[in-house]
Amino acid sequence: MRKTIDSILGKLCLLLLSIMLFAVVWQVIARFILQSPSTITDEISSYSLIWVGLLGAAYATGQHLHLAIDLIPEKLVEKNSRLFDGFVHLCVFSFGFFVMIIGGWRLCQLSFQFEQKSASLGIPLGFVYLVVPLAGILICYFSIDTFFKKVISSKA
Repeated sequence: MRKTIDSILGKLCLLLLSIMLFAVVWQVIARFILQSPSTITDEISSYSLIWVGLLGAAYATGQHLHLAIDLIPEKLVEKNSRLFDGFVHLCVFSFGFFVMIIGGWRLCQLSFQFEQKSASLGIPLGFVYLVVPLAGILICYFSIDTFFKKVISSKA
């Protein structure tokens, strides 16, 4: 199942990057060649950037490409690698759950409740912000899956 999610997520990020590229190129053509700037391409590229950034972060978590800062000496980490790996996955899960899923869901609810709409496209902004809890769910899934595969199963 994880390979399927990785594949779909990678293709979705590629599609969003293509949409963003097309929107930016069209904006340049419309503004400088046709002398008639498009009103919607700015929002399309901005919203595509939001979606590709958050889904890309979820994809990076699934590929174990997330950022690491070495504050603890390597020798200490080598001795207790399962403990530190478990702690890292717990922190990633906690952030994904509390900040992205709960906070992102609340953001979506408020956006729909106050009927916020984008200026040019006229779509509810709750749909744009829906990527926050979606990416949080994916990040939590990847961190739990990795935790059980690498930390728990490596004890045996």
